[in-house]
Amino acid sequence: DELHTVVGAGASEGAMDAGNLLKPMLARGELHLIGATTLDEYRKYIEKDAALERRFQPVTIDEPTTEDAISILRGLRERFEVFHGVKIQDAALVAAVSLSDRYIADRFLPDKAIDLVDEACAMLRTEIDSMPTDLDEITRRVTRMEIEEAALANETDTASAKRLEDLRRDLADIRSDADAMQAQWETEREAIRAVHNLREQIELTKADADRAEREHDLSAAARLIHGELPELAQRLREQEELLTQRQGENQLLREEVTDDEISHIVAQWTGIAVSRLVESERHKLLRLDEILHESVIGQDEAVQLVADAVIRARSGVKDPRRPIGSFLFLGPTGVGKTELAKTLASALFDSADSLIRIDMSEYQERHTVSRLVGAPPGYVGYDDGGQLTEAVRRRPYSVVLFDEVEKAHADVFNTLLQILDDGRLTDAQGRTVDFRNTVVILTSNIGSHHLLAGVTDDGEIVESARDAVMGDLRRHFRPEFLNRLDDVVLFKPLKLDEIEQIVGLLVGDLQDRLAERDLTLALTSEAQRHIAEQGFDPVYGARPLRRFLQHQLETRIGRSLLAGDVADGSAITVGLDGDELTVSWAAPS
Repeated sequence: DELHTVVGAGASEGAMDAGNLLKPMLARGELHLIGATTLDEYRKYIEKDAALERRFQPVTIDEPTTEDAISILRGLRERFEVFHGVKIQDAALVAAVSLSDRYIADRFLPDKAIDLVDEACAMLRTEIDSMPTDLDEITRRVTRMEIEEAALANETDTASAKRLEDLRRDLADIRSDADAMQAQWETEREAIRAVHNLREQIELTKADADRAEREHDLSAAARLIHGELPELAQRLREQEELLTQRQGENQLLREEVTDDEISHIVAQWTGIAVSRLVESERHKLLRLDEILHESVIGQDEAVQLVADAVIRARSGVKDPRRPIGSFLFLGPTGVGKTELAKTLASALFDSADSLIRIDMSEYQERHTVSRLVGAPPGYVGYDDGGQLTEAVRRRPYSVVLFDEVEKAHADVFNTLLQILDDGRLTDAQGRTVDFRNTVVILTSNIGSHHLLAGVTDDGEIVESARDAVMGDLRRHFRPEFLNRLDDVVLFKPLKLDEIEQIVGLLVGDLQDRLAERDLTLALTSEAQRHIAEQGFDPVYGARPLRRFLQHQLETRIGRSLLAGDVADGSAITVGLDGDELTVSWAAPS
């Protein structure tokens, strides 16, 4: 193995390397040698030594097909089962090959599928040998309550005595549950160990039978094959039935690797959610549009298009060769284009860190295009990788936001074509980065003046304004770029009642920050309406609202807090007196 290492091995001044020592023996036929190496290393080391190269007959070994890889895994299954002491479902082997083939692009079959199965088995074995999570949590809870019980026992006041009485009652119930769970865990663990021991005995007996046949000890082979093996197989079946009975419906330990465990390992490796949808996630996806509406006000069409694209992807019906969705958001500033991308990242991945934001105003020059995929060989920063490709390699399941895309140089769009069409991009170091599990969002202000002027009283965009915006769009972007987008989404200007809802969201953020100091904040309806009217600008959208709140509300509250006028636990009320906001507070009772 690693044949290329013999070239130059052991060479020093005036000495021969291992490759030259092998050549005479290979030429005379004294040494029969099979070497293994990669194509790159063969070209780099072996081909350069023509005398060594001609003494070998190259045989190219291609990656096996998925069907062949599944057959290889089936042949290895028994060895893994005996080593780890678990069972492996056939569905798990099929899932290991299919999921690794689809989601792990930088490794090859069957190696990556074998590693998946091995790690899934090891994970299950670790769970069997260590305390289950449910039992660990309830044991920790009992310990915490016992510490609290000891502390309360030293107190003499009435409230502590009442709390101690309630605590002891709860502690008795939890101890009972913990003891029952502990007993069940020990019973299941012993049964699983018995099954594991029987499987090991069967494997050893088979090895003894094979050895007896090779040595022509036919009586021993007959005794093992027709006597001991059937008896051990019967005992194994009985022990497995006993294990099933002891586990019941609420089993603590699992000893069978299923496709769910394989999916979990793939998700750990890649960061891509490939596991089956649990009920909570299914419910979240079905109401994804409602979740997005909570933060993005007044943009029903945009929210629905994005939610539908995500549902298609997570249900498995989208084209697997393209990104989850690719959208161009058009509209005036401050109407929610960037906010929708942020909210989608938080809603889908429970983390705002899953948003990869590329500000296209930084890519106005032609030479800046290389920053996306990395500098070419020989240039400064070649080893650093690209800003876009490195971010997606680390977080392949994310929202990629190209903000203010109209400001970028035209050559940037040549790079984006490959992402939008094939869901992949090759960086400067030749690595292929997978974009098939990303949502690609581009924002632009092109044609926003048409949208500001072309909205009806109901808030709908008139057809002439749509046509004017699309005309501006076609003049700025090439047809092959626009044709690769899933949708061009027009964001309409916000109305006053929608601005009032946004005021509620911004005030909610302020309430959360004040809650850290045990302060409450309430606005009268008149004050909320006044903030919406004074902070709203049709041209700049909702962004002036935040500045208005900072100057008129947050600064005044901050001054009062620093002066010591507002005690912790106070209730702050914001009202309206004429055209002025009033801030008052009531000390805690």
